[in-house]
Amino acid sequence: MPLILVSGYPCSGKTYRSNQLVDFFNTKIRAATEPHIGRLSVTHINHQTLGLSRDVYKEARSEKDARAAEYSAVKRHLGRDTIVIADGLNYIKGFRYQLYCEAKAVQTPSCVVHIGTPIEKCKDVNKELLNDPDRDGGYPNDIFENLVYRYEEPNGMTRWDSPLFTVPYDDVTPPCEDIWNALIGNEGELKRVKPNLATVMKPAAESDYLYELDKTTQEIMNAVIAWQKDHVGELGGQVAIGDKTVELPASPVALPQLQRIRRQFISMNRQHNLAKPRIHGSFIEYLNTSFG
Repeated sequence: MPLILVSGYPCSGKTYRSNQLVDFFNTKIRAATEPHIGRLSVTHINHQTLGLSRDVYKEARSEKDARAAEYSAVKRHLGRDTIVIADGLNYIKGFRYQLYCEAKAVQTPSCVVHIGTPIEKCKDVNKELLNDPDRDGGYPNDIFENLVYRYEEPNGMTRWDSPLFTVPYDDVTPPCEDIWNALIGNEGELKRVKPNLATVMKPAAESDYLYELDKTTQEIMNAVIAWQKDHVGELGGQVAIGDKTVELPASPVALPQLQRIRRQFISMNRQHNLAKPRIHGSFIEYLNTSFG
């Protein structure tokens, strides 16, 4: 059933808005007369349900492990009769893309709810939480500033961030009815998403698939590195590789960043078994998404 990713700055009210969505969806389910709606349930996944401390953001390794825990929880709950609302580590667009692929693989729709609380208001809320020993939820100032700096705001023009619903700080509730209609349907008909070749899980049919996956992504990464070496000082650029083009950002892309993106792509597609001709285009598309 549908996946709702709630994204926003730290202390923007993601969990508060998520709880509003949980209450609304549960009310709709209880009031439904259609059996296929009445059997639905709602699962809310966040730091608290996963038992994660906000200290996980102190180091890259612990944050990576926390992100893996959320990913596993979402994947485990995604199914025919469960609506999953996740408001955890969804500030990185590559991670939202990964969860989008998981939803599509099980043929269920997804959406992103962006909590549009201004940064200054988030800072005030964080300060209040830090100064109140009886309340949980504050981030140490250095972690707070780092998360704000790294936050990648959802873009409704990309398919993995759409449909996108933005909740202004002053709104009393999220657009719950619109979200319900987008994911469930205004006539109570459960929506299904047709998976594509990039998200259908199937056993590897070619023994050299992993070799091709590794080889093709390495060749593309080498081509990007070589182009940057030949165009030192240029801002951005287009790297033509076969019939596809890598759109480089204005600032140079460091080798560690390329390696990290490549590892993410290989991890995501290790079992998806892309058709060999699609590996080239899919990785370039993933690079452009990560750079955008």
